[in-house]
Amino acid sequence: MYSDVVELREFYRTPLGRLAAESITMALSAMWAEAKGERLAGLGYCVPWLDRFHPDTERTLALMPAQQGAVEWPMGEASATVLVHDEQLPLADSSLDRIVMIHLLEHSESPIDSLKEAWRVLAPGGKLFVVVPNRRGVWARFEHTPFGTGRPFSRGQLSHLLRESQFAPTAWSDALHFPPSRRWLRFGMSRSMERLGRRFWPIFSGVIMVEATKRMYEGLPVRARQSRRVFVPALAPQGAAGATRKSPY
Repeated sequence: MYSDVVELREFYRTPLGRLAAESITMALSAMWAEAKGERLAGLGYCVPWLDRFHPDTERTLALMPAQQGAVEWPMGEASATVLVHDEQLPLADSSLDRIVMIHLLEHSESPIDSLKEAWRVLAPGGKLFVVVPNRRGVWARFEHTPFGTGRPFSRGQLSHLLRESQFAPTAWSDALHFPPSRRWLRFGMSRSMERLGRRFWPIFSGVIMVEATKRMYEGLPVRARQSRRVFVPALAPQGAAGATRKSPY
């Protein structure tokens, strides 16, 4: 089950959420220095990280799954949010240079189909950055954060999924080495634990992060796939049922 977009937004406004976003941003920045002049999309809920790259990109899109819901982004500008089905993106082949995938893969009905769709819309040599909950980490065991919902992954499982989807993992990282507790925030120890965790116990991080490159020397098999859902706007007018029926009186 996908996390609700309103709950995600509210979590990242809390002190714990801001610290979690900062931890992931540090690892992301070390792997992706810049995206100047490139076409970037965030798939899932990536708003806290898209703000970092948006000023330099040619175009940035926030693709939010219909099951999760969507919020307006960026604030104060023309909206770049699109409500999508992650297995059928409304984009042309090879139309993006980079994709950031956060709060998506652990909730997807078919993770391999979601990754194959990301492969389709990425340009040759395009980069995919994935963040998933670590099944060995503490964060996956507590449901008061978004990382405690959905399906956690091990590094081996994630690597296998990427290779099956014709991606080549090129760099690994980790984040959220402090416990998901508000008590630690009061003592100011979270940042110290994050630095120590990266060095001494990376295997128990809250999330696993990987950068992968689209492989082009091998094609993806084409198979017919019927969409499992048809999404209808919640407030779509349906008309009056039986409006043309004659009254019996």
